[in-house]
Amino acid sequence: MISQIKAIKKLQWLRPNRASPVLFLLLLFIWSILLGWGMSRELGNAADKPETIAQGSTVTIGTVDPVPAKYQSGLKLYLENCASCHVGLPPEVMPSETWRTLLLEPNQHYGRQLKPIERPFISIVWNYLLAFSRSLNKEEPKPFRVSESRYFKILHPQVKLPKPLNASGCITCHPGAANYDYRKLSRDWENVP
Repeated sequence: MISQIKAIKKLQWLRPNRASPVLFLLLLFIWSILLGWGMSRELGNAADKPETIAQGSTVTIGTVDPVPAKYQSGLKLYLENCASCHVGLPPEVMPSETWRTLLLEPNQHYGRQLKPIERPFISIVWNYLLAFSRSLNKEEPKPFRVSESRYFKILHPQVKLPKPLNASGCITCHPGAANYDYRKLSRDWENVP
């Protein structure tokens, strides 16, 4: 009997110990925190360098913000579909909700019927517009004219805008607007603070 007890005790080290679920959850929690901390450090460092996020390149063709490589196809499709009829507006000047409506309701495009953008291209354009536009505040009306957009007004402080304001008027101050270049300003505006 004593030899059997000794044999059982010797074999117990072979049997897996059942770890407490609390210990497992504690280890999982610690691992998650460390993983999150490491990712936030890397993403924080990458945010300082847009080319890191863009996997090697960004495009600055005069848009308000540089466009990382992962959004370049959306930019190209946006320009092909929208800037072929009028001056392409940077996504920054209108809220995301306005862009969404314009994409999903092509039959309501300022009194014109547009040909809808085919799938999956509409998703690529939407990802680009969403990445560079901003959201509306609660109870803020959805603007469909740049002159009604809070973001447009923020980007144009101290500028007396003509009335009526339309996309073609952008060329007055931004001579490269026809080529989607909003960084260059006309001589009248180059040195204005």
